[in-house]
Amino acid sequence: MNEMSYIRVGTSYFKKVKAPTISGDFNKILVPWNIDTIKQDHGKTYVADVPKYDGFTCIPSHVHFQQVYSGFYNKYSPLKNKPEEGAIDASILFVKHIFGNQFELGLDYLQLLYQKPVQILPILCLVSKERSTGKSTFLKWLKAIFENNLTYLTNDSFGSQFNSDWANKLLICIDEVLFNKEELTERIKYLSTTNHNKLEAKGKDKIEVEFFGKFILCSNNEDNFIRIDASEERFWLRKVPKFNTEDTDLLVKLTQEIPAFLFFLQNRLLSTPRATRMWFTPLQIRTKALQKLIQHNRSRVEKELASILLVIIEKYSLEEINFCPQDAMFAINQTRVKTDLTQIRQLLKKEWKLTPKPNSLTYEKFVFWNKGEILRETDTGRFYTVKKEFLLENFDELMNE
Repeated sequence: MNEMSYIRVGTSYFKKVKAPTISGDFNKILVPWNIDTIKQDHGKTYVADVPKYDGFTCIPSHVHFQQVYSGFYNKYSPLKNKPEEGAIDASILFVKHIFGNQFELGLDYLQLLYQKPVQILPILCLVSKERSTGKSTFLKWLKAIFENNLTYLTNDSFGSQFNSDWANKLLICIDEVLFNKEELTERIKYLSTTNHNKLEAKGKDKIEVEFFGKFILCSNNEDNFIRIDASEERFWLRKVPKFNTEDTDLLVKLTQEIPAFLFFLQNRLLSTPRATRMWFTPLQIRTKALQKLIQHNRSRVEKELASILLVIIEKYSLEEINFCPQDAMFAINQTRVKTDLTQIRQLLKKEWKLTPKPNSLTYEKFVFWNKGEILRETDTGRFYTVKKEFLLENFDELMNE
């Protein structure tokens, strides 16, 4: 035996084993082992040579991996593939397919995963109603690259209080995601930016651990797989197109190119500097798919108010419109949608990030009559101002209805 198969961590013994997988590879894992069994298999003097560590730690690194830190055994898994110069034609084409016009940002994302695994990154969401788009292949490719440091979760397992199986992973991937509970959305938003988490296993007390996990969500539901508001900046949503021609050997080609792709990432210059805590700016990762999801998640009251304001702006050729919450409430309540002043004020302040005038001033308010006629008349109040540009940018789907 070239390498000792056992270790002692604290007062417990573990055996390093290679668990076979369906793909024909092996996952290296630690299995609790009894000291008497070790003596029975190898003799009483064998345990004296078993490497001893004070405890476990988990420090991610791919370029400069260390198994031991100050007497602690590192549970993060080293990568078996080492950088080696070579062709990466299939890998580059696949990244272009997934990230489209954000190709360079996609390469930056993958490079940061490899070179800076503790860097906080956006929640990457791959969506498409169509089949054979490559979403699942992307996850399998990342699994082949990062091996034991990537894990798959279901909606139910992510919602479970027990997280010992994924709390120390680099990538947490959820396929066919559907977060219909607000607490799941809030949980993933919190975890995407925190550097600490509570690890909890069945029958054991919670312990605080350093958290460096990044989330990747995949869904066939483009419009409402998760509920997020207009101010959300943590999600990077990509609508993945269908392959023109499906290559059944694509994953095999991608896997064969992993050493060369790692070499490429190791020697490539990042196209973007670190601009925010999640590296990228909200503008850089904004997509039409994200805007569509946000618009779909808007309340009926919000959509109705935006629709009314757009009608008035178009009728009077305005670039901005002034109104008080009472004006909006009266106009909306003449439709089939009902609201109150509290909801209107909360919408304007929280969702639209607007503030009223500090003092009561004169403005041209709009008045809706029963037959749908719109008039404008002078009034005074602490009014809000909404610009035409804001409405067109955030409610463009209303213009196409």
